[in-house]
Amino acid sequence: MKVEYLGNQELLQLKKTAFLASSTISSETVLQVYDWATEMRNRGECVVSGFSSKLEQDVLHFLLKGNQPIIIVLARKMYKVIPDELKEPLAQNRLLIISVCNAIRQSKATAMIRNRYVCEMADRILFVGVTEQSSLYTYKKEYRNKIETNIH
Repeated sequence: MKVEYLGNQELLQLKKTAFLASSTISSETVLQVYDWATEMRNRGECVVSGFSSKLEQDVLHFLLKGNQPIIIVLARKMYKVIPDELKEPLAQNRLLIISVCNAIRQSKATAMIRNRYVCEMADRILFVGVTEQSSLYTYKKEYRNKIETNIH
């Protein structure tokens, strides 16, 4: 696996909470997750995720409004052009973008590689909306010793 880094690699030394969400989430759960994201932002805790599902993207938007460290793990090759919303956090040294695949775009296979990488590097993991049918279910079972809180 060829890993590429952009941003502050010192963030890797911090205690990290991974956020992984299924693509189908109840609206009640979404509100709980927004509260969680706001709390993480207010506490200044480092959150790591692929931020690729709709809910994960929403969480990223909440986190970008704070000052806490964020690690984004891409399931594709590194950005050629940095998205505007990421430029300021990069300049503030509170963002690390990691690319774990050389694929041009994310696929189910590269997403699985990315999700395992995120689980491996995290101290705690918040899985949201993960059922037995979810592609994240294997990771939820495998990394159950790292599972945080009980948002369903």
